[in-house]
Amino acid sequence: MGYAIAEAALEAGHDVTLISGPVNLDPPRGARFVSIVTSDELYEAVHRYARECDVLVMCAAVADYKPQRVSVTKIKKSDAHPALDLIPTRDILASLSHKDRQLIVIGFAAETNAVEENARQKLRAKNCDIIVANDVSSADWGMESDQNEVTVFFRTGEKETISRAPKKIIARKLEKKISKFARKMFDKKNVTVTERN
Repeated sequence: MGYAIAEAALEAGHDVTLISGPVNLDPPRGARFVSIVTSDELYEAVHRYARECDVLVMCAAVADYKPQRVSVTKIKKSDAHPALDLIPTRDILASLSHKDRQLIVIGFAAETNAVEENARQKLRAKNCDIIVANDVSSADWGMESDQNEVTVFFRTGEKETISRAPKKIIARKLEKKISKFARKMFDKKNVTVTERN
């Protein structure tokens, strides 16, 4: 989805920085490409490039937890039942400054149940301008699929649904909605997109 949004933003004439983890996709031509691997690298890159943008689209599906310890050597198989201690990853979306923020922040909410309720709660809790929610309980669309269906929640209270379609079409429709919202705020062209599979 992040690559499709980056392409749609480029087609619309925006400057695009694409922050991406390892994927089997070529970066769109014309985008500034920033490669990351870990959630900590994504955190640092977002904070570095967010200062330069007007619109920040945070659609990377970052794991909520990571191993507390990482072994530099292979852990040998044994009859013991190993335990994996997990710690929360840094919440990148929540870490963005809320005070005097000059950029528009769009978050994504991949939900398996209570989609609208959870998306609206995330919109408020993370102080986003827009949340794009999708139901990922089906293997037919959303993650690891070229198809998606999303509902867009605005901080102003409006809600708009984009019906099931290929992600490139969803991305173009999202770009139009985001641009319309941004024009109400200011008239600049600079977009940063994140993606991490």
